[in-house]
Amino acid sequence: MAMMVSVSNSFLTSNSPNHLQTSRRRRFCAMATTGVRVTEGQGNLPKLVLTSPDKSEAEIYLFGGCVTSWKVASGKDLLFVRPDAVFNKIKPISGGIPHCFPQFGPGVIQQHGFGRNMDWSVVDSENAVDNAAVTLELKDGPYSRSMWDFAFQALYKVVVGADCLSTELKITNTDNKAFSFNTALHTYFRASVTGASVRGLKGCKTLNKDPDPKNPIEGQEDRDAVTFPGFVDCVYLDAPNELHFDNGLGDQIIIKNTNWSDAVLWNPHVQMEACYRDFVCVENAKLGDVKLEPGESWTATQLLTIS
Repeated sequence: MAMMVSVSNSFLTSNSPNHLQTSRRRRFCAMATTGVRVTEGQGNLPKLVLTSPDKSEAEIYLFGGCVTSWKVASGKDLLFVRPDAVFNKIKPISGGIPHCFPQFGPGVIQQHGFGRNMDWSVVDSENAVDNAAVTLELKDGPYSRSMWDFAFQALYKVVVGADCLSTELKITNTDNKAFSFNTALHTYFRASVTGASVRGLKGCKTLNKDPDPKNPIEGQEDRDAVTFPGFVDCVYLDAPNELHFDNGLGDQIIIKNTNWSDAVLWNPHVQMEACYRDFVCVENAKLGDVKLEPGESWTATQLLTIS
């Protein structure tokens, strides 16, 4: 029997990382063991748990709109949250699938933008026959406008199904003037760094940020399987819409996308001695500026599947 879960104080919006407003009351239809439920996460932050009928599961923090866990039916978590991650709303959550918006990397505003430093709100949820889904929303406010003075709406739909996790990010210009942005999903995958590899990037133009991130070296990828033998921070321009990731732990993950034109591979090596052996980042990105006129939208999708 489905039960209605009504939450008015846990689904929050925010115009700054430290000041919350209660969103309007929303109602969710969820099964007792499947669907979407709200719970208290680390640091007493609101967290959503999505459970599909086959018992695959995803966890999403409203702070940063950050997916922090993706478990398949076996219970294995395929994402990674760093041991130094904090859940205090002072810093973004280090791990899972953080948002980089409206800027990737360093630039005129804070590193990787403000999307990962604000509270997102829930606007919809679904409990289908074969999956569970939720849609989050982020809008401009005093905090975002203090560094990027534009009105916008970001909608982020997350769907967990049998052995798959999909996301859809839609950015809309709600201002009366044009703006430009770039963005990425900074996905941390649980991995054995010595055994992990990514296939599908051969032939791509590369911007290698090792040894000097401020002066990347242009090149071309000539390897069938890209590995992580040391520090890795490399951009792949015009990457294909399907990559194959071997996490070195016995899992093969297919990474498909639409409209994410670039890819980034990152592992900090001994700069993060405590955890670099346990993860790699394979990131879908849009590094060239996306320009939106008033009323225009841009949408990109990512689909992660265990093969």
